[in-house]
Amino acid sequence: MIGFTRPIWPAYPLSVFVAGLGHCYLGHWKRGVIWFLLYVLSLAFLSARTVSGAFELDAPFVVTALQFEQVAFTDVALPLSVLIVCLLDVYLIGLSKRTGATAGAEPHSNGS
Repeated sequence: MIGFTRPIWPAYPLSVFVAGLGHCYLGHWKRGVIWFLLYVLSLAFLSARTVSGAFELDAPFVVTALQFEQVAFTDVALPLSVLIVCLLDVYLIGLSKRTGATAGAEPHSNGS
């Protein structure tokens, strides 16, 4: 019996929705949690705009992030880059699963 494999394409929109969720969908739980925590830290950095201020609890980072007129591209560059690299990682995982599945499906010749 052939094992059930999930389609890879839903991992991409899941990763855009929540960083790391696509990894969890593909079965890479530890990697997904690491990407999620890295993304949350980058959002905290966006809120504080400094590393030392990222851990102060005076104003929630969601409020700062939603003030679009005060946020420049350089401010969102860190969370955006984390999200893009996370998507690239999901793509590479999917690519390795596809090539592994293709290599396993090829008939083996014994030279006769």
